[in-house]
Amino acid sequence: MPIIVLLSTTLVLAFSSLVALFPAAIAPELSGVLGVSSATIGLQVSLIFAGAMLTSLVGGPLTRRLGPCRTSQLSLALLGGGAAMMAMPTLPTFALASLVAGLGYGMTNPAASVLLVRFTPPERRGLIFSVKQSGVPLGGVIAGASAPVLALVVGWQAGLLLLSAIALLGIVALQWRRESWDDQRDPDTSWLATPFSGLDVVWRQRSLRYVALLSLCFSAIQLSVSAFTVALLVEDLDFGLVEAGLVMSGVQVTGVVGRIGWGEIGDRLGDRLMALAIIACTTAVAALLVATMTPAWPKWLVIVLLGLLSFSSLGWNGVFLAEITQLAPPHRIADAAGGCLVFTYGGVLLGLPMVTLLHSVVGDYTSVFAILAGISVAGLWLIHQARRARCMDRIS
Repeated sequence: MPIIVLLSTTLVLAFSSLVALFPAAIAPELSGVLGVSSATIGLQVSLIFAGAMLTSLVGGPLTRRLGPCRTSQLSLALLGGGAAMMAMPTLPTFALASLVAGLGYGMTNPAASVLLVRFTPPERRGLIFSVKQSGVPLGGVIAGASAPVLALVVGWQAGLLLLSAIALLGIVALQWRRESWDDQRDPDTSWLATPFSGLDVVWRQRSLRYVALLSLCFSAIQLSVSAFTVALLVEDLDFGLVEAGLVMSGVQVTGVVGRIGWGEIGDRLGDRLMALAIIACTTAVAALLVATMTPAWPKWLVIVLLGLLSFSSLGWNGVFLAEITQLAPPHRIADAAGGCLVFTYGGVLLGLPMVTLLHSVVGDYTSVFAILAGISVAGLWLIHQARRARCMDRIS
């Protein structure tokens, strides 16, 4: 049962990431169709996470009402519907579709947290949550490898419609586990009456508050790296579109390895905040190195450094979510996860527009990666504050 739960939650998250990053992987192609810049296409990810923020507000009570399995099915339905709407080649429809897909994205982690806490031992949660969170870079791998090829072979619209078909298959596959996974649901839970209950749980407990703010910083870095890697390679470093897509897939693979590795490190250290501090330092160094890249650099070195940045900047999520389950009251884990993820998605909403604005000012992507290093250093201060607050929470 734990293996099936882990596989199911990982695949649902991978699909949500695939839908979110599919347009970014073909940004130069879409920019011509929609009549906007490739950087503007990257803002589509911000719209997805705006929708995710809305459903994160009610993720805890909604999961209690529907059950984690039915919530995951609803998530897939919204993601698949959003992908189908994105196939309509108009900018307003594309923007609305991104918001709809985001509503589905926001339901994935509260539901998965309930299932994983129920079926996995506390001392292995860092690794288990990290394996599940590896679905995010795994979705990026699939997007980078498939989206440019599909765009050239069958067209980008057919590729998006294929995602809708995959969502339908996922809904059907989950149905056979619904009875056993949703046996603890409470149909009388009012999920709209207290939309800010998760935020209240997070803000009242100082350690959760600082961890939530840390996720805002880390998510801004992570999605900036994922959303603009192809554009960075094509526009600044003279890579071809398909070549850049393959590089994106490769560096996302290092993100998958990083998530699993950092989860294991956090469990072995017995201090997941220390693991997050090491991640912050590695990310800062890697981002500064990327900021110095030029087209004269050997392509293998570009790939290695982007892999290092991906290994760290995409590796934090499982450690973060496992720490939430340790800090949160046992009966409010879904609420705490949803509340913290509001801040996480807020980092995407702030980070991607910031990178887009900086790109419009300086004219290249490499220069703005230096600011990501600064954000990572700010994360170190938040980790320090979280450690102090955690100690005080335990004393009290």
